[in-house]
Amino acid sequence: MTFLFTPHPTSAIPLQGSDHVFPVHRIYCVGQNYSDHVKEMGGDPRENLPVFFSKPSDAVVIDNKPVTYPPATSNLHYEVELVVALASGGSNISIGDALSHVLGYAVGIDFTRRDLQAEAKKQGRPWDAAKGFDQSAPTSAIRLVNGGDHPLEGRISLSVNGETRQDAKLSDMIWSVPEIISELSLYFELKAGDLIFTGTPAGVSAVVAGDQISAEIEGVGEISFELVSN
Repeated sequence: MTFLFTPHPTSAIPLQGSDHVFPVHRIYCVGQNYSDHVKEMGGDPRENLPVFFSKPSDAVVIDNKPVTYPPATSNLHYEVELVVALASGGSNISIGDALSHVLGYAVGIDFTRRDLQAEAKKQGRPWDAAKGFDQSAPTSAIRLVNGGDHPLEGRISLSVNGETRQDAKLSDMIWSVPEIISELSLYFELKAGDLIFTGTPAGVSAVVAGDQISAEIEGVGEISFELVSN
């Protein structure tokens, strides 16, 4: 069998302290997973289950490369998130077994066309165009789990042009990493190479071309890049 055309290359993310790279299979995302962010978006954290959506694997941007401001929006928002990288997967994974599938963690930005998302919510339509666009998932190098050291309580923060915009703790998550993996595996067969963006804290707002976006998660890593015009 011969391909009709040359397949697109597999997206890959560097590993800290290694020459190997992590081949990306799928990108899953969790919405409404920090109480303060749920409130700022007009929701009630006590009444919301995790909202799952996805991005294409080639939405990843690595090595702090500039990110191009996307078309079809005038209200692009950043969302800093802890990213879980899976080394294995399965279906119906128990909460107690979930962390055994984790290879490591990274810092990620879930870019959102907020105007398109707001209209989609209003019309009861999917969020695909608001979330799954080109270069919508800048990601740092992956820090490998070392001896069961999972960063579940560190600080998560983001700044724009040196001004802090988001500042919270991973322990503020409504759903923990094991709970997210377990719940997600009820709907999808998770596999090695999957990334899970685990939600963002309060403080999201719009950015424009020329802004410098920097984010850090304690014990995981950092990311810093410029948003450029197309």
